Amino acid sequence: MESLLLSNVTTLVDAPVFGLPAWLSAASKVDVYSLGVVVLFIILAMIMRLLLPRSGSIAWVTAKETLLQPLFLILTLVGLFGLFIFPFLPYHTLGEDIKIVVSQGLTLVKLTCVFLAIWTASTSIADEIEGKTALMILAKPVGRQKFVFGKYLGVMVAVTALFLILGIFFLNTVSYKLVYDARESAKDLPTAIECWEYVRGVVPGLLLAYFETIVLTAIAIAISTRLPLLPNLTVCLTIYGLGHVVPMIVASDAVANMPIIGFFANLVCAFLPILDHFNMETAIAMNRSVGWDYVALSGLYSVLFACVAMLLSLTLFEDRDLA
Repeated sequence: MESLLLSNVTTLVDAPVFGLPAWLSAASKVDVYSLGVVVLFIILAMIMRLLLPRSGSIAWVTAKETLLQPLFLILTLVGLFGLFIFPFLPYHTLGEDIKIVVSQGLTLVKLTCVFLAIWTASTSIADEIEGKTALMILAKPVGRQKFVFGKYLGVMVAVTALFLILGIFFLNTVSYKLVYDARESAKDLPTAIECWEYVRGVVPGLLLAYFETIVLTAIAIAISTRLPLLPNLTVCLTIYGLGHVVPMIVASDAVANMPIIGFFANLVCAFLPILDHFNMETAIAMNRSVGWDYVALSGLYSVLFACVAMLLSLTLFEDRDLA
């Protein structure tokens, strides 16, 4: 009796939802969970507006301006188009195309959101300082700390909205890629539960990419209090490159052979964020899953470094002559 009941439950789980194909059934589960995340995001944005009236108002205006500007629409369309064509590109990896699709998709989602964060931080802070708009806002009973914090929250709201759009679509394409590769290789099609399990294993990578975006957004806010768009973009991309490359140099054998390089590499790691902590490419290549404890620690690291970057931005903005 127990074996029969277990067999029925397994059949029910493996069966597609409402007769849908396996990938579409898994994608429908992704969309249901994603809808809950979107609702939670909206609720948190409303709570932020109520609990932080002044900073929340600045954040609301910043997010609304970002969502309505053409750049947001352009980045959304570019990101969706890139994620759409990735599953159909030939990679010639002998059955490992799904790994390339996941790696490229995570990188595209992350870089698109980072570019939006840098652009928005520069236009909403640096341009307002140069155009004396920030001086008009601070003439009201709004402190500089609330102004910078509100700008950061507003940028993060817009970045999170873009991240949700691209992330949800990305998970759907990953689900479809599993079935697409099986058809191209004349293999047995994966079941709905297999598609769902693989997609669920990619979710930690999306969260790690989001944590990296949190750190880089805080850095972009700090730089925008002193520098305009082009220098801000250059510095952030440099930090992005060093944050991924330098930890690899520290862990390599070259440090022992060249002490000078090792000294400078450790110095960079001491002051810049170690963005390699948010990298999932190694786990993807070795078919390893990322544990939720590692995700939680990475999230804590991103929050702590974002707080340090915000303290730096407040320090830089306090001495900035707005007149």
